[in-house]
Amino acid sequence: MKVAVYTIALNEAKHIKRWYESSKDADYHLIADTGSTDNTVQIAKDLGINVYQISVKPWRFDDARNAALALIPADIDYCISVDMDEILSDGWRKQFESMPFNVTRPMVRQITHIDKDGNPGMQFKSIRAHARNGYRWKYPVHEACISYLPNGLETRYDLDVDVIHMPDNNKTRGQYLSMLEMATKESPQDERMSYYYARELYFYKRHEDAIKEFERYLALPSADWKPERAYAMRYIAKCDINTKEYWLKKAYEENPDSRDAIVDLAEYYYLQKDWVNCLDAAEKTLAIKEKTLNYFTEEYAWSDMPYDLAALSCYNLGKYEKAVEYGEKAIEYSPNDERLKANLEFYKQSYNLQNGII
Repeated sequence: MKVAVYTIALNEAKHIKRWYESSKDADYHLIADTGSTDNTVQIAKDLGINVYQISVKPWRFDDARNAALALIPADIDYCISVDMDEILSDGWRKQFESMPFNVTRPMVRQITHIDKDGNPGMQFKSIRAHARNGYRWKYPVHEACISYLPNGLETRYDLDVDVIHMPDNNKTRGQYLSMLEMATKESPQDERMSYYYARELYFYKRHEDAIKEFERYLALPSADWKPERAYAMRYIAKCDINTKEYWLKKAYEENPDSRDAIVDLAEYYYLQKDWVNCLDAAEKTLAIKEKTLNYFTEEYAWSDMPYDLAALSCYNLGKYEKAVEYGEKAIEYSPNDERLKANLEFYKQSYNLQNGII
């Protein structure tokens, strides 16, 4: 088996060594440099990385990545796209070598970040690895590597491999909005670009425009992936406080196997001091035991938060024994949280007073 790790780069001198060290078990490394003015190219060449200069104007991520992919030697079996601010987890090579021979799409995990305590952020299955042939990149931004194998015959295989994002907060995403607007004009029926364009409008606080685009997305015949549809509804809820409850309920109905919308609804009821509905939503959250790995999964839905909301609701409803039970579970997730510890003591005192315990 021969494996290539490849990327596009622009002024990435500070990341190259880390990128190379995590992927050094690859047979081939390739950087398609898009015009660096620092010493990116020299450092890469000193490390033995194959560097090619490419020019893509006007800029599109798909064209740049396809140019990089075209430069990978024909005898490579598998390619892994790893950006310069990302690293591969230890032991990734052995995982690749364990695959059946007919796999065309090795599935890895994407981890969005690692926090200061070493805990992973959002995790989801990613399509960053692929067979050398039969794949190309699509979309000018938020690009995806798409199969064009005969009859769409793609064979996927899950690997215990992480691509870990180590975000560079100095990078700008200022071009994303205009590129996504262009993408929706190029492909107005493409649900993926519509979703990302609406989300970008939300990031720019253009809430009315975001709502319109999210509603257009939801009406597209191809917008049938329930987790994404539910997340679009949650974004609409963020845009308009007056319809928040309605859209969060819709999001939960759309994707009832996910905790994300229902825990948001519990938090909404908490802020309204609607303790009956807050408890109901928090307990519905906790009834969902299986965590799905996609990029819509919120880590807070699997933290102390639903237990905390349940405990607060129970306390305000006079259900002190249940408040203690939920409060203890919340602390299991966040043992150093002083607020949770203080609340638990208060729940216990209230329970003791209720039951005449001195």
